[in-house]
Amino acid sequence: MVATTPLVLFSHKGWGSVLAEAMLELAAIPYRIEPVDMTKAEAGMEKLRAANPLAQIPTLVLPDGTVMTESAAIALHLNDLAPQAGLVPPVGDPTRPVFLRWLAYLVAAVYPTFTYGDFPSRWVDDGPAAELLRASTDRHREWLWRQLEGQIKPDPWFLGQRFSALDIYIAAMTRWRPRREWFAEHCPKLHAVALRTDEVEKLKPIWQRNFDM
Repeated sequence: MVATTPLVLFSHKGWGSVLAEAMLELAAIPYRIEPVDMTKAEAGMEKLRAANPLAQIPTLVLPDGTVMTESAAIALHLNDLAPQAGLVPPVGDPTRPVFLRWLAYLVAAVYPTFTYGDFPSRWVDDGPAAELLRASTDRHREWLWRQLEGQIKPDPWFLGQRFSALDIYIAAMTRWRPRREWFAEHCPKLHAVALRTDEVEKLKPIWQRNFDM
């Protein structure tokens, strides 16, 4: 059952919260954005830290006060609330194991390269060590994307004829380093999925708000 009280999504423009925002939009679940500037360690972070001491985004607060983090968990929960949106293939569908595999891959293998590479000084001293961490995570991310590209046959969506949350992930994450030009050259199948998902009418305002399209 879809909630009537808006969910609260802590969001930073263009960051990982865009994934949850797009899924909420497709699921037609009422929500409101609580903007947070994640580039400023303390300023304006009080509300986010009160909900999630780890200060992660996306952080989603349900109407009963339950806090959800981790975009994959949010995807599965929103699908439970609004299965008609088709975010996740249903149990018994032959594409469901494929969906679960690559969802886990995106959040457990690819996404952490940004966690460590975007702000390397959180993990190592500024200077050569930080530069090396960023460069090495960038290279590893490209390798991970190439592995995915070589194992999928999208037609026209990531899962074939079935649209899913994976298409949202690809559309958003290909806008991050190494960005769309690299995907067009090195991962054309993923690039095509991203371009197709850009044109989903309900999602256009989300892309425009987050990426200044």
